[in-house]
Amino acid sequence: MESDYAEENISTEQPPPREKARLQSTDGDQERPRRDQAPPSERTQAINSPPLLDFSLPKEARLLKRADFLRVYEHGKRFEGRFMTVFILPAKGEIHRVGITATKKAIGKAHDRNRAKRLLRESFRLSRVELDAIGIKYDWVLNARRSILHGKLEKPLAEFRAIAARIEAKDLLPQSTQRNTEKD
Repeated sequence: MESDYAEENISTEQPPPREKARLQSTDGDQERPRRDQAPPSERTQAINSPPLLDFSLPKEARLLKRADFLRVYEHGKRFEGRFMTVFILPAKGEIHRVGITATKKAIGKAHDRNRAKRLLRESFRLSRVELDAIGIKYDWVLNARRSILHGKLEKPLAEFRAIAARIEAKDLLPQSTQRNTEKD
């Protein structure tokens, strides 16, 4: 009986359609920006802001192939540090390239290896000024050591910059070029 009562009180008629619920303004139905801000192109720029420096690490600046790593290990020069071991070899290209390793044997678990690689990558990326001061472009391979996990970015960054300064001071030339300059 209750179901009969419920069905009797339900209206099947639809309400009449309304034309437009909103009032039109003089601009018509133009879209309003979703935010209370002007579009990015119309925002005012900061007057005294310094120019943005691009410190990104593009794909061309990375050593990706095993053969490149092996070539740097085999023919390059080695620098030992507390947080990393650095191998360098004069590059064929016009930019410094970097390859980073963090082995399971040296570092341990995956999250520790990822953190070590991230710290080394940041050290390289933030040292762009020091690297540009070096006359020759190099392929770099940075091997992480376990001690890199015990600190923040400042220590590996300082160590990498010190190694870059040592390389700049010596300005390591390819061996064939060194022989030619000694003969002159």
